[in-house]
Amino acid sequence: MTAPAQPTPPTERPRVIMEHPDFYVVHKPALWLTHPVRARVEVPDLLTFMQRTTGEAALAPPHRLDRETSGAQILTRDREAAQRFFTLFKTHLVGKTYLAVVHGTPDWERFTLDGPLGDLGLGGANRIAIRQAVVPDGKPAVTDFRVVARRAGHTLIEAYPRSGRLHQIRAHLSHLGLPMVGDKLYGRDPDVFLAFMETGQTPELTARLGLARQALHAARVAFPWAGTQVVAEVPLAPDLQAYWDALPGTP
Repeated sequence: MTAPAQPTPPTERPRVIMEHPDFYVVHKPALWLTHPVRARVEVPDLLTFMQRTTGEAALAPPHRLDRETSGAQILTRDREAAQRFFTLFKTHLVGKTYLAVVHGTPDWERFTLDGPLGDLGLGGANRIAIRQAVVPDGKPAVTDFRVVARRAGHTLIEAYPRSGRLHQIRAHLSHLGLPMVGDKLYGRDPDVFLAFMETGQTPELTARLGLARQALHAARVAFPWAGTQVVAEVPLAPDLQAYWDALPGTP
């Protein structure tokens, strides 16, 4: 296997959505990592950027967005805040709402999928070990979905995961026959992820996918803090908004 090409460089920079004495809520652009990881190619990460920008070395992420996912990312400012967020996440008191652009138009306006998730398993049409699926012996996973808009064979969907399983929203949408635009693992082409590993994100691959990344955006985060309910919202990322706006206006 040849080494993958350099990933598509991000065009956006992180920006602070909310600053609190205990934490930041930052818009993580697509194609940025949440924190640095060892990789064969250099990829920018939100944590390093914010530490350098603010001079606060103690910043830490109590949760993580995938590299291709944009939107609301929390960074704690000290150890005490980090511990408090650990408890909030452990007790499921942090609500995260996502927006996704998918292929297909469901016949429902709201739908809750209670579908246990686990490894799909190699064999048949699946050649990707990490691909998840709704399986009888999977771990409990529940996602609430709501249709925001429909347009030209696509749907803008709001997703609220009640659990936090690997690839939960993407795998659940795939199970519902609504593959996410740009998704290399759960999209309409089961072999596109292998092509990406071989070549990196080429213009041809982007054309094949429709987008250079999966169309998933963390639009809202809400949690209790110091006796009040904190809510931070991040508008749909520019590349996803541009994709949606470019679709023909008639569904």
